Formats: sequence, C-alpha cells, structure tokens
Amino acid sequence: MRTIKLTISYDGTKYNGWQLQKNGPSIQEEIEKSLNKLFGKMCRVHGSGRTDAGVHALKQTAHFKTAHDIPVRSLSPALNRTLPEDIVVIKAEEMNADFHARFDTGSKTYRYRILNSEHADPFLEKYSWRVPYKLNLSLMKREAKVLEGRHDFSSFRASDKREGTSVREISHISIKKQKSLIEIEVEGDGFLYNMVRNIVGTLVDIGRGYLPPESMKKILKKKDRTSAGPTAPAKGLFLAEVKY
Repeated sequence: MRTIKLTISYDGTKYNGWQLQKNGPSIQEEIEKSLNKLFGKMCRVHGSGRTDAGVHALKQTAHFKTAHDIPVRSLSPALNRTLPEDIVVIKAEEMNADFHARFDTGSKTYRYRILNSEHADPFLEKYSWRVPYKLNLSLMKREAKVLEGRHDFSSFRASDKREGTSVREISHISIKKQKSLIEIEVEGDGFLYNMVRNIVGTLVDIGRGYLPPESMKKILKKKDRTSAGPTAPAKGLFLAEVKY
C-alpha cells in the first residue's frame, strides 16, 4: 500500500467543516468522493485536524492509503477535475508508509483577517470580520505577546468542549496591518476548539478599549472562558500551514 499526502486549499463557506458530518457537506466527504471516482473504491482520508464550519484553509494536509499505481504527479489534476471549484488539491506527495497527517504534525499556523473599517467591502465580506471600531494596534500587539509560550488556555476554549488537557504552546503570534486589513497569525503545537477565534475576539475587545490594558495576563490566570472576549466569526479564519 502507498501512503499519499495531499495539501489542500479550500473555501469553507458552504461546508460544515473538514470532518464528515451527518447534517451537511464536509471537505473530507468531497475529497473521498473524488478518490472513489478516480479509483473505483472507497479511500478513507485522514486530515491533520478539524476545521470548523465556515473556516477556510490555505494549506490543509491529509493522507490516504492506496494500492493504485497512478503516478503521484497525475493525482492533483485528476482529483481537481471532479472536486467542487471551492476545493483544490495543490500538491500530492508519496510518503513513508508510517506517515500520518495528524499524529506527525509539528505545528500549525492559523491566520485571522479583520477588516477594520466602517464600510463593508464586497470582496472581503466572506473572508474577514468587519470591525468598525478604532483599534489600538500597538496595545493589541503587546497583549498578544503574553500568550506566547506554554500556558493553560482554558480561558480560550469553548465552554461546552473538554478536550483533556488545555495546556498548549504558542510559539509565535503576530499582528500586521495594511490599510484597513489586519492579519493576526498564530503558530502553535495544537489548538483547542475555538481557541484562535476566542483569542481574536479578546484582542479586539482590548484594542477597542472594552477591556483594559494588562487584561490578557489576568484572563490567562483565571482559566475561565467567561473572563475572555467573544468568539470571532468563523469566516475570517484560515488554516495557513501545517509543519511536520
């Protein structure tokens, strides 16, 4: 059996997330359907992790196993001919037999886009959170740095989710602005459910003055979801990269 790694880009707007769902379409389902058409048999696809409903990916990774002898260079174009136009396999690679897209992950990088403007932008509406308030970017950057390192991120996980330990390590977090578009990028060894979106919502509340300076350190220490800011909308979040 061959082990094939896929790198996938997708617009998550119309999907109920990466993972197979009973109540709606998923990215995993569409890729497995395309593999079924190509090989004439079912192939289970294993992703590097879930992305939630409405979340996008620039470089999601996944793997599957097959005995088919299709050249790996032909795989991406063959799949893209049958995939919906909002899902694209941008690369296929043959890996060692023991490679696993999820368990071998070293780090993931998420990118969140904020349109900081009073006016909507029809070209960014589906892919950013429009925040009309004036934001103190330098304060947001200082507060974000508090999150770097290994911490208990209980204050930033969904209140209805319990994923075992809530300890994670953020190796890097940055905030950049070009004109009215703000991008918040977070790299870490793993993320709790809604963790990035909850961090972004908290940073926005700090930037607009709803939460005072030095809030982030106190919120981390409390380990209580109610102490942090709101959950930012899914449409502004992108899985940017998975490193192995």
